[in-house]
Amino acid sequence: MQKVSTTRMELLAKKAQIALARQGRELLEEKRTALMREFLRVADRVMAGSDALQQSAAEARRALARAEAVAGREAVRSAAMATRGELALEVRAANVMGVRVPVIEQKRVARSALGRGYSITGTSVTIDEAAAAFEAEVDSVIQLAESELRLTRLAAEIQRTSRRVNALEHVLIPRLSAERNYIQMALDERERADHFRLKRVKQTLQRKSEPNGRR
Repeated sequence: MQKVSTTRMELLAKKAQIALARQGRELLEEKRTALMREFLRVADRVMAGSDALQQSAAEARRALARAEAVAGREAVRSAAMATRGELALEVRAANVMGVRVPVIEQKRVARSALGRGYSITGTSVTIDEAAAAFEAEVDSVIQLAESELRLTRLAAEIQRTSRRVNALEHVLIPRLSAERNYIQMALDERERADHFRLKRVKQTLQRKSEPNGRR
C-alpha cells in the first residue's frame, strides 16, 4: 500500500472516493446490461439476415442456372456485361447508448428491365429473373453488413465496459477500502494513545493534588 496521510480529512476523502467509485460501477453495470439487450436484439437480426442472404443466394444461383439453360451462357454473360454499374452507398454514424455504430443508407439495388442496360428485345425473361434475383441478393448483403458491423461495435463496447467494471470492482474499490481501513485504524490507535496519555496526566495531577503529595 502506498503511503497515505492518516488524517480525518483524508479519511473523509477516501470515503467519498469509494462512494463515487461504487456509483460509477453501478452506472457501468447498467450500461453493460443495456448494451447486452441491444447486442442480443441485433444478433437476432444478424441471424435472420444471414438466413435471408442464404435464401437469396440460393435463388440467385437457381435463376442463373435457368437463364443459362434457356438463353445460353453467352447471352447471360453479354447481359451481365451490359448491366454493370456503380452502387452508391452512404455510410453515416449513429449513436446507440454512447456507441457510434454505422448506418448504411442505400437505394434499392433492384432496377426495371429497361434500367439494366441490356436490350430487352430478343432477351429471355429468364435473364430478367436472374438479374432480379442477384439484385435481391446484393440488397441482403448490404443489410446484413450493417447489422454485422453494429454487432461488432456493440461487442467491443461490452468488452470495454466489462473491463472498466472489473477494474473498479477488483482493483480500485478494494484499494480505496484498504486505505480507508488503514487510516481508520491509525486514527483509532492514535485516539486510544491520546486517551491513555490523558488518563496518565489526569492521574498524575490527582496525585499531586493530594495532601501528602504522593508521587
